[in-house]
Amino acid sequence: MTSPRPAACGGRLLGVAPERLDRWLDGVAQRHGAFTDVQVDDAGVVTVTCQDTTTVRLTVPYGWTPGPAPLTAFTAAAKVPRRTAVLLVRRGRWAVGVFDGADLVVSKVDTRQVQGRTAAGGWSQQRFARRRGHQTDAVVSHAADTAARVLLPHAGTLDALAPGGDKGLAAEVLTDPRLRPLADLPRLPALDVGEPTKVVLLATPAQFRAVRVHIVEPTDRT
Repeated sequence: MTSPRPAACGGRLLGVAPERLDRWLDGVAQRHGAFTDVQVDDAGVVTVTCQDTTTVRLTVPYGWTPGPAPLTAFTAAAKVPRRTAVLLVRRGRWAVGVFDGADLVVSKVDTRQVQGRTAAGGWSQQRFARRRGHQTDAVVSHAADTAARVLLPHAGTLDALAPGGDKGLAAEVLTDPRLRPLADLPRLPALDVGEPTKVVLLATPAQFRAVRVHIVEPTDRT
């Protein structure tokens, strides 16, 4: 489960692993009373109301089809393994991978030096800025090469793409014409990650597979 954080409209936001969702919902019912209402909107968001008026909004990362028992259908759909491409980019480092559920199928992590800041001014500063810009362009180009080599062979089997790191750089990588099959995939929320190392890549399923939860308790409305 991801750490709860305040929601702008009140209550708390958190992420719950699909495998823990049933148990987490049982805990909600124990603390706030039986579920008195379950609604599904046109976007597939499930809203559960508890006996004490607590509301829980549940959003699954991937599409699903509501059934006669919507909450049961929702939790079952959340647990279905989906194939996801992950693209992480920051200045000087990038990582790509294909996950089947939480299992990493194939990956590549690479680096390219990008100079840090300089205190020099004038022409030296301008030359530095141009050189750093060229180095950043090279990172984008090489990251696109890696994505084309590692991710594209799996494009026909993928359910979604999860970008992360520097949003601007990741977006630049995806403008490469070769990556159109990846750019056209359903896009998951941007992943909040540090430097794209193998360890960081392996930890991304905890974010992109999580069921997004917005819980509002009676005390949040006072």
